[in-house]
Amino acid sequence: MYGKAFAPEYQGALTTLSVNSSLNDVLVAGTEQLRAAERVGARAEAARSGLAVAEAHRRLGQVADADRAWKASYRTAREARDIGAMAWALWSGGTLARQRGAFPLAWRLLRLAAELGKESGDVVVRGYSLAGLAETGRIQGDYAAVTVLHEQLLAEARKRGEARHTVWALEGIAQIHRNTGANDTAYAMFEEAAEIAARAEDRRGHAWALRGLADIVSVRDRDPDRALALLSEAEVSCRAMNLSGALAYNHKMRGNVLYRAGRYERARDLYAQALAEFEAMSEPRGQALSRLGLVKSLARLGRDRAETAAELTELARVLEGIGLRHAREMVERARTELGLTPAEGADTEAAR
Repeated sequence: MYGKAFAPEYQGALTTLSVNSSLNDVLVAGTEQLRAAERVGARAEAARSGLAVAEAHRRLGQVADADRAWKASYRTAREARDIGAMAWALWSGGTLARQRGAFPLAWRLLRLAAELGKESGDVVVRGYSLAGLAETGRIQGDYAAVTVLHEQLLAEARKRGEARHTVWALEGIAQIHRNTGANDTAYAMFEEAAEIAARAEDRRGHAWALRGLADIVSVRDRDPDRALALLSEAEVSCRAMNLSGALAYNHKMRGNVLYRAGRYERARDLYAQALAEFEAMSEPRGQALSRLGLVKSLARLGRDRAETAAELTELARVLEGIGLRHAREMVERARTELGLTPAEGADTEAAR
């Protein structure tokens, strides 16, 4: 039913690159082809080579380089009057904006990308842009607004037999089910995503699916050892492809698993490691979530209650500032779990 996964963001002379190519290799090949296209004035080819450069930088966590690259790709595509390439550049910029926690900008760029994708007749970039909008809403916790879009995109991907997009949609819907407490449904969808990704040789999608399975195994089945084994399997792919962001989220999830198992010292170390990784790539959402896990671990290890309460109050503001609509609920759950009251955090902040 599904063919081998491919990477439509690797375009022009770079279509021979695999979806599983090391990002360092993609960056080298993309830069070489970009320079070659620029030398002969092939603007359309330069724009599409620049897209691969932008995506490699983004996935490596090199935010400033990624920002310059997608904008250069867009300008070159506009000069070449290549509307499809303009759409792909905007998709890359919108995805980077979401990664950086700039959600309003992500919404704007991804909407423009979807519009240009429709105008150009490129159904793939339109689908990727709509998927980006759906993922942005899901990350912000606006499940009601994006669940239907996720399901529509899943149906379209299944119909076309696009393994990579099917895996993405399954994982997105599974995460919504996980976050709303339907763990059995979420597990089944993550499991299907993992199977499709494995058959299609989509190592990135497979790694994310394993992370989702590990989360549920840890919560539902209370089996930390199996969860850690799944994360270790996923980490192999993350390292092979230099997926900096996926690796950082893998480490944060490992912290979650260890925390739930009561292994607080090890959890503290993993949260601190993930925090440093997210800071290195300027990823504010990952930073905040890692900090939340770190605060909880330190509290379990005897940290002063007032300091814990104060940092949770600060984190609530940070998370809400990023645009995560369920942030206050996350922090309040942490307060309840640690036996703190809202007044403790407020009193400490007032004293400060």
